[in-house]
Amino acid sequence: MIVELKIPSAGESITEVAIGSWMAEDGSWVEKDQEIAEVETDKATLPLIAPESGRLKIMVKAGIKVSVGDLACTIDTADKKVDKAEAAKPTGKKGTAKEEGKVKEKAAATAVTTVSASAVKAAVKTPVIKVTPLAQRVMDQHSLEAEDVINGLRKITRQDVEKVINNRIGRPAPAPENLPSERRIDKAPMSPLRRKLSKRLVAVKNETAMLTTFNEVDMSAVLALRKKNQAAFQEKYGLKLGLMSFFTRACAEALQLFPRVNSMIEEDDILTPGFVDIAIAVQTDKGLMVPVIRNANKLGISGLELIIADLAQKAREGKLSIEEMTGGTFTITNGGVFGSMLSTPILNPPQSAILGMHNIVERPVAVNGKIFIRPIMYVALSYDHRLIDGRDSVSFLFKVKELIENPVKMVLEGADPEKLLLDL
Repeated sequence: MIVELKIPSAGESITEVAIGSWMAEDGSWVEKDQEIAEVETDKATLPLIAPESGRLKIMVKAGIKVSVGDLACTIDTADKKVDKAEAAKPTGKKGTAKEEGKVKEKAAATAVTTVSASAVKAAVKTPVIKVTPLAQRVMDQHSLEAEDVINGLRKITRQDVEKVINNRIGRPAPAPENLPSERRIDKAPMSPLRRKLSKRLVAVKNETAMLTTFNEVDMSAVLALRKKNQAAFQEKYGLKLGLMSFFTRACAEALQLFPRVNSMIEEDDILTPGFVDIAIAVQTDKGLMVPVIRNANKLGISGLELIIADLAQKAREGKLSIEEMTGGTFTITNGGVFGSMLSTPILNPPQSAILGMHNIVERPVAVNGKIFIRPIMYVALSYDHRLIDGRDSVSFLFKVKELIENPVKMVLEGADPEKLLLDL
């Protein structure tokens, strides 16, 4: 029975996708529920799952644009999986001398291949091979060893054999045939996600009056708080306490005090949501992903940290759903993890503002007339000046600075504890 596997729908507005990569070879055996390909849309990457076990026949090459509903591949369930060990067993029937000779030659070749494979396997297990944690996790999911991956990517060519022979006899190796030039130019189709991102960025530049305001934040209080409670937090929640959760919480509080920064323009109207959904920019191998934290203003530091870690992992593994990247009223991006000192982050439409975090550097600062060395971060707020005036933008950023420098105020919804105590 031939099972047809068609390109699935990734949403009402998505009609065109691309096969990002095939995770199984054409003609190979695939198991039921095995992930055999990645389908890339302009918003997310979706897995293509085998509905039945059988022999795979690929109909669409990787990187080719196709429409939803097009045939991606077929699976022949009638074709049986051949066990190499069973196929190598003798049948008990005595053949002719000529046939026996062929069998002996094949056995000799198999023996040589087995020895070579053993040598390769022994070499693979040396410390030379390094595997990233993400690659190891994927390998564990599919029960693969390092040699399986290398065997699937590498083949021995005539040039490889000649090079070994020439090295043994001390003769310079001949120039390999069809060797790629060092000045080669690789050409690859742009992914739907990258194409969509390009169009959105150009639209932001042309259709908004984007402006950026800056400030500096003394990170001493937050860093001291993290250092003091890091071990207890990690023991209770199983992950390290980061900085993004503090900035997300601070922005959530500030957005409620300055709702215009949480607003957006729709034609001639101003939309001001009564909720705070903060998007967090995550850099992945396939481009920038921006998953959304719903109702961020109702979450504490621990809740935000857990959600941020989960969404970031999904983004890097390409497992974010369309719903997890839809919406958002405000965005935070952190260029500091790559060493950025200062930048002007670009808006994430249709939002009207985005906060940029940067690296932390020890700088001399004046405190009460004296010079101290403090860990300082420069922060930037880019905003649409058509909607947000300078007063709101500067006041919003200053409130974020105030909350980060006095993190206890986040528990009090941004209020001053002394004024609360005195009922002022």
